[in-house]
Amino acid sequence: MLTQRQLFLQHLAQTSPSPLALEIVRAEGVHLYDASGKAYVDLISGIAVSNVGHRHPRVLEAIKAQLDKYMHLMVYGEYVQAPQTLLAQKLALLLPAPIDCTYFVSSGAEAIEGAMKLAKRFTGRTELISFKNAYHGSTQGALSLMGDEFFKRAFRPLLPDVRQLNYNAADELAQVTERTAAVIVEPVQGEAGAVVPSNDFLDALRRRCNETGALLVFDEIQTAFGRTGKLFALQHSNVVPDIIVMAKGLGGGMPIGAFSASKTIMQSLSENPVLGHITTFGGHPVSCAAALATIETILEEKMIEGVAKREAIVRETLQHARIKEIRGQGLLLAVVLPDAAFCQNVIQKCIAKGVITDWFLFCDHALRMAPPLNIPEAVLKDSCEVIREAIDEVSRAQ
Repeated sequence: MLTQRQLFLQHLAQTSPSPLALEIVRAEGVHLYDASGKAYVDLISGIAVSNVGHRHPRVLEAIKAQLDKYMHLMVYGEYVQAPQTLLAQKLALLLPAPIDCTYFVSSGAEAIEGAMKLAKRFTGRTELISFKNAYHGSTQGALSLMGDEFFKRAFRPLLPDVRQLNYNAADELAQVTERTAAVIVEPVQGEAGAVVPSNDFLDALRRRCNETGALLVFDEIQTAFGRTGKLFALQHSNVVPDIIVMAKGLGGGMPIGAFSASKTIMQSLSENPVLGHITTFGGHPVSCAAALATIETILEEKMIEGVAKREAIVRETLQHARIKEIRGQGLLLAVVLPDAAFCQNVIQKCIAKGVITDWFLFCDHALRMAPPLNIPEAVLKDSCEVIREAIDEVSRAQ
């Protein structure tokens, strides 16, 4: 009989020639457990998904309660379903005006696709602008926005009329014109290695979009729901986008994405043509119930209030001569190391010691630090000390 690892390698489509291939059989809180019973501290939250930790009791309770009522009933947008309406109402209360209407989908990439279509439909324009080293997903439209040619060239031709600017380069914003339907930007660039915007960049971008009539789209797929120390990263700048895109941390471990805008903008998808954007599983009632419980848990357990202290623990504990800098905001941090090979060796040693970290797509020489928001401070400090030990060991081996 084939082992689970053999089945994984033989029958599951692989995303790389060398997956981590950890056989995880259980998860609880901030820990994952493999088939041998070994525990791992999850310092990446499944890539910014498990903001409230794994299997939070309140999220599980919401999922079980919804399972007892119904699961999928009909394609998105036809039936009135309380999990969807209550979640949409909650988001409307939390997001800045005039954003008050949400379209639920199944993933972040799908939310980006919807936002792109919405911007084109509302403005009647075709040009889309994104930024170098941006990551917005791997579907063809989202891939067209990606800011790295290495991941794009094998799949061209992609969408036409996409322009890319340098992040934090306010002097390039004149390239946003009356032809531009939307500018899609991450309020903190994730896969670039947790790059924070300069003090005036997002303000300048908002002003330029206002001047040209282009819509401003914030991709908060990684940053929303407390990750940067605010519920939404837009709150650090007080810049209000026209459309905000969310996923990852929204569902508490369940698959869900969303794009939100004003009712005026969102209405343009409902006619000319009718069914301008449709999805079968968008707003799945179980995922929506989990998402509402996740948001309420983050707020009621005051998880965001502890993010700054946990960021300080990382910055204070990870002092090492081989660490060039620690970039980022809140608990979306990049620990910059000498080079990619050094970084990969540190990652492997950390995993062997029971601490899971990772690298960034466009910054392969930095460790990703994005633990659950409620990670116990002592566990976080111990994990940082493990990272320091791993750096020491890799340094001695060179």
